[in-house]
Amino acid sequence: MITDPVTDTGPHRLTRAERLDRLPFNRQHGRLLVGSGIGWALDAMDVGLISFVMAALAVEWALSPTTLGWIGSIGFVGMALGAALGGLLADKIGRRQVFALTLLVYGLATGASALATGVAMLIVLRFIVGLGLGAELPVASTLVSEFAPRKIRGRVVVALEAFWALGWIMAALVGYLLIPNLDNGWRWALAIGIVPTLYALVVRFGLPESVRFLESKDREAEAEAAVRKFEEPSGIAPVQSPDSVVSVDQPPPSIWSRELRGRTAALWVVWFCINLSYYGAFIWLPSLLFRQGFTLVQSFGYTLIITLAQLPGYAAAAYLIEKWGRRPTLASFLIGSAIAAGLFGMAGTPGQVIAAGCALSFFNLGAWGALYAIGPELYPTAARGKGTGAAASFGRIASIVAPLLVPVLIAAGGGKNWLVFTTFAISFAIGAAAAFTLPEQRGTALAE
Repeated sequence: MITDPVTDTGPHRLTRAERLDRLPFNRQHGRLLVGSGIGWALDAMDVGLISFVMAALAVEWALSPTTLGWIGSIGFVGMALGAALGGLLADKIGRRQVFALTLLVYGLATGASALATGVAMLIVLRFIVGLGLGAELPVASTLVSEFAPRKIRGRVVVALEAFWALGWIMAALVGYLLIPNLDNGWRWALAIGIVPTLYALVVRFGLPESVRFLESKDREAEAEAAVRKFEEPSGIAPVQSPDSVVSVDQPPPSIWSRELRGRTAALWVVWFCINLSYYGAFIWLPSLLFRQGFTLVQSFGYTLIITLAQLPGYAAAAYLIEKWGRRPTLASFLIGSAIAAGLFGMAGTPGQVIAAGCALSFFNLGAWGALYAIGPELYPTAARGKGTGAAASFGRIASIVAPLLVPVLIAAGGGKNWLVFTTFAISFAIGAAAAFTLPEQRGTALAE
């Protein structure tokens, strides 16, 4: 029995979740954040590399826009399936196990893609890559969310998502430095993607398993050891927690139950709209700039500059998500994304392209950070992986459609980019409207 002046109203036995929530951010949180973030960055690097590979293959293999669209889209078919499967597996066998497995799958497939001898082989391997990529993201954000202290949970998850910008910057650097300057430069770029295979060992043996997951599987001793490991750096004496009341045999709640279906529907709409606009714009960005009359080197250079604007976008979202709250932060950044997309569609000079592109990058990636913070907070432990994975999976349908839609919109717009980015601006606006209907979870404990 203890009394905690910060989190308690009187003497009671703290649950393990409460013990984690009352902790200050310490070195164990930092290790989990960086360890998960590196995996996240490697994921982003792989997704980003394909945009530069597409631009190179358009020249080297003389591919049509439609074929390029399929190369861009097929990975997202795999991501849609992977997100749903990964979420289900995370609730069954654990967050950490699935995280490590996904790194192994997409790392091996990306390395093999460097040896592709034709379009068909590349498409098959990109599908396998997508399976791993799609499963990783919702699982990693769920793992970090379940360890983060309640008062800064949103900020910690946005910080995790900020590693996406680092990965995309790495992809832009590899694209800018290697692909135009080496024979078969795109193959060397993809060969770098095998790094996640090695990092899977770090995740499997270096990161903790979710305490809430362990309790849900009646693995009380492991759960207690994990909590004590996080308490130790803060100098907080361990206390005896009651055993988990979650039954191993109790079926998880449906994400479409009366209590959850409203937030599930709104979350799915946001995921769909942000995927359509983000991947439609950024997967095609180097190719669109090249079609606009810039050289391949210029296109890659502008893309690198635009990508750098993701970092302050994440920083702003991380600050505001605990000041304004989840819902207003997400909606505001989506509105900013809509305005920036409209301006990018009208940009013509290099200065206008860079300014509008940086604004789009800033607001779009800030919105992504807020979205990943919100998702795990909407569901109880037994359905958290499934809920976030299902939303991500539905969103990937839009990411499949987006690369295929861009050539159609360019043709309908007379060969110009205005219709492409007008469509994306409308999509962002719809996502903002849906975000306003999500429940505000700032400062609340994760539901058990």
